[in-house]
Amino acid sequence: MGLFSFFNKEVAMDLGTANSIVIYNDQVVIDEPSIVAVDRTSNHIIAVGKRAQQMAGKTDNKNVETIRPLRGGVIADFEMAQHLIRELIGMTNINRSFMPPSLRMVICIPSGITNVEERAVRESAEQAGAKEIRMIHEPMAAAIGIGIDVLEPEGHMIVDIGGGTAEIAVISLGGIVCNNSIRVAGDEFNENVVEYMRKQHNMVIGERTAEQVKIKVGAAISELDEPPEDYPTLGRDLLTGLPKEILVNYKEIAHALDKSIARIEQAILDTLSATPPELAADIYRTGIYLAGGGSLLRGLDQRISSKTKLQVHIAEDPLRAVARGTGIALKNFTKFHFLIR
Repeated sequence: MGLFSFFNKEVAMDLGTANSIVIYNDQVVIDEPSIVAVDRTSNHIIAVGKRAQQMAGKTDNKNVETIRPLRGGVIADFEMAQHLIRELIGMTNINRSFMPPSLRMVICIPSGITNVEERAVRESAEQAGAKEIRMIHEPMAAAIGIGIDVLEPEGHMIVDIGGGTAEIAVISLGGIVCNNSIRVAGDEFNENVVEYMRKQHNMVIGERTAEQVKIKVGAAISELDEPPEDYPTLGRDLLTGLPKEILVNYKEIAHALDKSIARIEQAILDTLSATPPELAADIYRTGIYLAGGGSLLRGLDQRISSKTKLQVHIAEDPLRAVARGTGIALKNFTKFHFLIR
């Protein structure tokens, strides 16, 4: 390792609403929930990531609060976002040397982010110790991570459904030709489940439980070839206030998520209608590519295919497609430099 590389480290980060992934030396070194536990009295960070997530809703100390700094794909709490980024970088051990290296970061951002929101991400990374920060849009990073040659003169449609946003984009010749970014994704799916359990079963459940219900029996259609087993869901009875258990099946969750998924479908149709004819012809041949955790929802590919009459492909390891693409763009900076701002 040369002297220059020793004092200059490069990190790719998928700073997600639900999970944050850090790639260093072509390896995923950190994959943690985007959550911070803080003591409000001293403003001391108690835990970050999985440890903080385990504390959510379970601490009896009123001064201890668990915070998700990102909502809807953007920073909602500037100070906590700084702490999150700093702690995630600290977990990599990059800065643990007698002379901390100069840190260059590439962070992926939603395609619909505003200038103010982008500046908040940049400043959070700077405050966390990064010397040079570059940005790449999530759909472009997802396309690169899936293995699509984004520099070719061929149209590809990417649908990246994360925790806070669903990013829909048509990509060709290294650019996003048309795109749509809506704040309907994993978080809203969880809210749908919480609301459904309250209305249909008179039961209150927390966000973590809703996430587990979504993972275990979540579905986008009410008829699956290989349905999952009913999931025993624990919560509090609204009427008696006592703990209780309800068996939930995938058809119920498909009904609960129906309206949110319909909004994603409409955003896809709107993007397709804005696509130039030549690129639309390419997409007819290549189909639609799904990435992000939301793409793992059972039957989602079938539902979108039925709605659009196009082939729908789920990316390999869709949860890390965006992070993988960000890492590839960083490693091949010369090739992809015009995609990184």
